[in-house]
Formats: sequence, structure tokens, C-alpha cells
Amino acid sequence: MDFLWFILIGIAAGWLAGQVMKGGGFGLVGDLIVGVIGALLGGFLFGLLGVSAGAIVLIALLRAIKK
Repeated sequence: MDFLWFILIGIAAGWLAGQVMKGGGFGLVGDLIVGVIGALLGGFLFGLLGVSAGAIVLIALLRAIKK
């Protein structure tokens, strides 16, 4: 059940992160996919470090690499 919540929250976080991090984005579907990956990272890896903004951090990193 927790995994389903990560997916749902990741979709919402991806959309919101795409709105916050405007410019040169990955499109709606790309932002949603990155949001799900970011939620999983935020829930598991970043949770160990005390960071909870996984989707925004991931989108910022991907956009930095993309340039």
C-alpha cells in the first residue's frame, strides 16, 4: 500500500515540480515520470538523509545535466 502512495504522491509532486521549475521542462508525461522516481528517491534514499523534496531535487539535477 505504501508503494501505491509513493506513486500517487509522485505523480502530484512531478506535476507540481514541473510548475515550480518552469523553463525547458520535460513535458507533462516526463515531469510525471520524474515525479514518481523522485517520490521513490524521496521516500527511501532522501528519507535517510532527512531531505523530503525528491521530485524537485531530481528535476533540478536532470535539467542541469540536460544543459
